[in-house]
Amino acid sequence: MSVVLDTAEVPPAERAEFWHEAVSRTFIPLDVALLESVPSRAVIVSHALGAVQVSRVQAGPQRVERTAGLIARGGEDRLTLALQHRGTSRQEHHGLRLELRPGTFAISDAARPFAKELPEPFDFTALHWPRSAVGVSEEDLRVLTATAFDAGDGTARLVAAYVDRLARSAGSMEPRQAAWLATTALSLLAALAHERRGRSVPEAPETALATLARVKDHILRHLGDQDLSPERIAAAHHVSVRHLHKLFRFEGVTVARWIQRQRLDMCRRDLGRPAAGRATGRATVGAVAARWGFVSASHFSRSFRAAYGVSPREWQAGAGPVAVPGR
Repeated sequence: MSVVLDTAEVPPAERAEFWHEAVSRTFIPLDVALLESVPSRAVIVSHALGAVQVSRVQAGPQRVERTAGLIARGGEDRLTLALQHRGTSRQEHHGLRLELRPGTFAISDAARPFAKELPEPFDFTALHWPRSAVGVSEEDLRVLTATAFDAGDGTARLVAAYVDRLARSAGSMEPRQAAWLATTALSLLAALAHERRGRSVPEAPETALATLARVKDHILRHLGDQDLSPERIAAAHHVSVRHLHKLFRFEGVTVARWIQRQRLDMCRRDLGRPAAGRATGRATVGAVAARWGFVSASHFSRSFRAAYGVSPREWQAGAGPVAVPGR
């Protein structure tokens, strides 16, 4: 389903406020300052593809900033790839400056401050995802962020072409197919990280990527099953356990580690919901852990603290911004 945010019917005097809210609601909390006395029409068309969101953004000149204060308001677990189609984007990421021109892309990390200035009318595609979904280390993520990638080179060319095609066809795809294809996009980003660090990656033809996408979809639909195991997953997809592990080597993590990351992410989401206690009482930590497949409450608590830096109870009580998996 497409979500369209359009300022065409908004009075010019109200467009700045409307657009600021639209951008923050679509992506993460951001400060947006329009650079026109009479704001141009601006449009965002977004599609949810499983855990991934792909959006096409067209607007007039503006400046966008992500400050430490905004990071504290949420969204610190997200990353965004912006593929420039029209106009330029001058960016600053923790002291590093870069410029995007049409055909180039960069990845921003919502856990770190950044600023972007788009001095002319622009058009770009944005791929937005939770950092745990890619399955690479924090060191790998750092080589992906604050870098201008030329879409004419190596794996970067494949990433740009795939993201562009994904955005153009997202509105016509079935939800499950869309989620599979989005997972493949994240696999390509993992390959790009390996390439940037000078490491070889396991061979990943389209058939292997498609199998990996189906496996991930299966795991996400069965996260609450405490018996979910590599053996059961392999049997459900008619592959050997060895082959399953080989697929996940491309992700840079083991099957078990990827499952744990998804379970922790779901638990963190449920425990952090402020509306959980309004009518029926806030769900207990143990109940949430069991809902997402954790057998041992003590193991869950240790894993949660290791991933986020606080205990599940502290997070539920509103401990505030915490670290993200891998930090």
